[in-house]
Amino acid sequence: MDEDALARLYKDFDAEHMIPLWTQTGELMPLSPTSRALPHVWKWDTLLPLAERAGELVPVGRGGERRAIALANPGLDGRPYTTPTLWSAIQYLGPREVAPEHRHSQNAFRFVVEGEGVWTVVDGDPVAMRRGDFLLTPGWHFHGHHNETDQPMAWLDGLDIPLAHYTGTGFFEFGPDQVTDSTTPDVSRSERLWAYPGLRPLSGLDDRPSSPIAAYRWEHTDRALTEQLALEDEGHPGVTGPGHAAVRFTNPTTGGDVMPTIRAEFHRLRAGASTAAKREVGSAVWQVFDGDGEVTLGDKEISVGRGDLFVVPSWVPVTVRAGTALDLFRFADTPIFERLHSYREETAR
Repeated sequence: MDEDALARLYKDFDAEHMIPLWTQTGELMPLSPTSRALPHVWKWDTLLPLAERAGELVPVGRGGERRAIALANPGLDGRPYTTPTLWSAIQYLGPREVAPEHRHSQNAFRFVVEGEGVWTVVDGDPVAMRRGDFLLTPGWHFHGHHNETDQPMAWLDGLDIPLAHYTGTGFFEFGPDQVTDSTTPDVSRSERLWAYPGLRPLSGLDDRPSSPIAAYRWEHTDRALTEQLALEDEGHPGVTGPGHAAVRFTNPTTGGDVMPTIRAEFHRLRAGASTAAKREVGSAVWQVFDGDGEVTLGDKEISVGRGDLFVVPSWVPVTVRAGTALDLFRFADTPIFERLHSYREETAR
């Protein structure tokens, strides 16, 4: 081989912004997924005090727009991303504060691990936020928040910001400085129309890309998980594994995921129960809602408790073991890869 000629060839490739595949195969075509994201845990008892300090120092109005603090994966070079496709953050709203309205093409949700007294207003529909509630703000819907109490409140935000940024598909638009409806109903209009098990209004027979239900209430999630474990006690099918109840939040117009890019689930483990080790294409973020236990991420074992968040990168095996009874919220980018026909999973037997 003429080493000088080869060196000149590579130099000419560089000059023309060309890269030969044979020098990149190991990185571009690995034998299995090798995400740059790393397994990591964020502890709630560290996150919340930091959010409180931000509440004292950082205004929430127009300009700053939201007091949301992203959970940045240590493997993603300082980007404010939890995984290459998912963004998660702690959002903090102080007493009597209003976060102004805006909309964006990125899909978003909120999950409340503690507190109440805030309403999120989605396209003019006020939606109460309470502990255990899972709330949607699909892409391009105006939304703002207002706190009607003398106490602050923090919650988990999840969005597909990294995906929109990478693909160059993001749009953003400011709305009013104040929310368009500051009333405080117990139940939103979207719930009054859509949130009845197995029933679909004849006024809404068109399929929608995202669920029209603004809030999936904790009392329904809790009841569904409780009944799964009760069926197991009675010897009937229903749980996803021994001592492991789980539900998926769905779009009632399609039966599919709540939003095109995000899957959301809730899991409950009896004390001492464990999930089978599983790995899958795509990434996921979990938050402990209640209880404590151990999580194994690859060869890394972590103790987790109420409010703690952990990230599972693509193809990293995860096992969850409950110490006490353990409740966990989970969201993932699985719908993206299912639509691309590139999803794969593997569960230990």
